[in-house]
Amino acid sequence: MTSVLNVDSIAAKDGTSPVTLTKQSAAKMFANLNGSGTIALRKSSNVSGTTDNGTGNYTFSFTSSFSDNDYVPVVGMTAKGSFAANSMAEYYESGGDGALATGSIRCGNNTRQQAADAADADFYPIAIFGDLA
Repeated sequence: MTSVLNVDSIAAKDGTSPVTLTKQSAAKMFANLNGSGTIALRKSSNVSGTTDNGTGNYTFSFTSSFSDNDYVPVVGMTAKGSFAANSMAEYYESGGDGALATGSIRCGNNTRQQAADAADADFYPIAIFGDLA
């Protein structure tokens, strides 16, 4: 049986002070990607699919789009090869101009958007904070 809870306000246990809600600031998308070999999501939310665009280059498509492209992506990685653990990863659009799209994000771990710098990430975490459409 499905239940619906409708309320006009929520108060703390004392009945007068407001409750601090954190959900409004929660990540609206997250993913834990194994980006090495055949890529696979270990865990995700609001991800409809992933694409392996080449070495160290991934696209995450959103189940629910963001309302605009002013969202905040937070990415990191642990990669093979010469990259150190927890190196900074980056996001970029196919044109390489860093533009964000509302329905997907293209990310990579090459530090200067150069194929010679790229390496597949064994552990590629991403979270996005922003407003959904």
